[in-house]
Amino acid sequence: MRELTIGTVAKACGVNVETVRYYQRRGLIEAPRRPSGGVRRYGEDTVRRLRFIRRAQALGFTLAQIAELLRFERTPDCNRARKLAAAKLADVKHKLADLERVRRSLAALVTACAAGRDPRSCPIVESLSSAEDA
Repeated sequence: MRELTIGTVAKACGVNVETVRYYQRRGLIEAPRRPSGGVRRYGEDTVRRLRFIRRAQALGFTLAQIAELLRFERTPDCNRARKLAAAKLADVKHKLADLERVRRSLAALVTACAAGRDPRSCPIVESLSSAEDA
């Protein structure tokens, strides 16, 4: 098994060194012991774990959720992992519905503006000015 410096690990995973240290402080990866007068060396398992974290983040999991998923490596709990993923999926669906509402509103504003009803006013500015506070 290769032993890697923190910089090599970070580069292999597309993160910076401070990100690796941050994940160590959060308990997501372990910091190897520093040999006396030497440099810490990381194993391939750290690279694998960092890649796992990055993929999970890309799917929208929080670091707390990722920590829970990582615990399943030691004690597999597919049912709990499925529940976490299902909750994340529901959240994504909700965000997509919100984005679709925004898309429709913006499309209507752009269409109204393109119609050029009144050259002295702008439908986009009028709509934003008259909108009730959320």
